[in-house]
Amino acid sequence: MPDWVRAFPGAVTVSDLDHRIIYLNDKAAATWAGRGGKALLGTDLMACHNERSRSIIDRLLTEGGTNIYTIEKQGQKKLIYQTAWKDVSGQVAGLVELSLILPMELPHYIRN
Repeated sequence: MPDWVRAFPGAVTVSDLDHRIIYLNDKAAATWAGRGGKALLGTDLMACHNERSRSIIDRLLTEGGTNIYTIEKQGQKKLIYQTAWKDVSGQVAGLVELSLILPMELPHYIRN
């Protein structure tokens, strides 16, 4: 990955079709330090998720697409953006998840 992704202030996690974690940027490794941080590379993504989440992951890997939602955890609001990534032939090759910390009060603008 390019250096800007490694140092990006949001957590970036990438997995392959077999649910193996193949990339964590610095923020993702720090976020998951309590579960091993960079040692999570090569481990099963599904081990970190409940049944509902596993179903969503499988659907994204089968059909492609995107799953977007917000959460509040440990006093922080986050945007979670999960999407299938594709290889050079256009086939789904895995998932990428972005986790971005948001302000608790976030303005919303409608632009024409």
